[in-house]
Amino acid sequence: MVRRVRRLLVATVGAMLVAALSGSIAQAAPKPAPAGVEITGEGLAEALRLRAENDPEHVTAIIDQVNWFGATGAPSGPKAADLGPKYTVVVLAGDEPRQTFDLYPLAKGGPRAFRPAKQPDERKTRAGWFLGRLNMSETLRTAGVPLPRQVETVSGGVGGGERMLPDEALDPGRDLDKAVDELQRLLLLNAGVVVAITLGLAGIALLIRRRTR
Repeated sequence: MVRRVRRLLVATVGAMLVAALSGSIAQAAPKPAPAGVEITGEGLAEALRLRAENDPEHVTAIIDQVNWFGATGAPSGPKAADLGPKYTVVVLAGDEPRQTFDLYPLAKGGPRAFRPAKQPDERKTRAGWFLGRLNMSETLRTAGVPLPRQVETVSGGVGGGERMLPDEALDPGRDLDKAVDELQRLLLLNAGVVVAITLGLAGIALLIRRRTR
C-alpha cells in the first residue's frame, strides 16, 4: 500500500512538473515581429519601404489598418470609378513578403480595402472587400504617401472581424535580448519549482516511512 502511494505521488507530481515546464517555455518563445511594410501606388515613384527598427510607430500603424480583417469579406466592392487611388501594402518578414492588401483611402463612402486570395506566403485565404478604418488616409500620409490632409477620426474606424496577426506580432520593439531575459527568468523560476517539489516529495516519503515503522 505504501509503495503504491509513493508511486502515485511521484507520477502525479512528475506529470504536473512536465506540463508546467513545457507551458512556461512555450509562452516564453516570442513570435517574430513583422520586419516592415512596403507601399506602392499612385504618386510614389518607387516603393516606400518602412522598417520596424527605424519606424516602429508607422509600421505598427500601417499593419493596424489590415490586421483585423475577418476570414470572409464582401465578394464585390465599389465601382472602379468610386475607388480613387490604390495603394498596395505588403507586410514583410525580413526581406520576404508575407501578406498583401490593396488600400483605397479616398474611396467614396469611406476607405476600402481588398485582400487578394493569392498571398505571397501561399497561405489559404479568400478574396474579399472590407470597410477600412476612418484614419486610413492620414495613417498613409504620415507614413510618407502623398495624400491630401484629411480631417478624420485618428484613433481608428470601423471594425468587423478578428485580428489576423496577434498583438505580440505587432510590437516591433520586442527584440531578441528581451526574449532571452524572459526565458532565463522563467527557467530560474522553474528550477525553484523543481527544488520545492523535490523537497516536498522527500518530506512525504520520510513521513510515510516513519508512520509505517
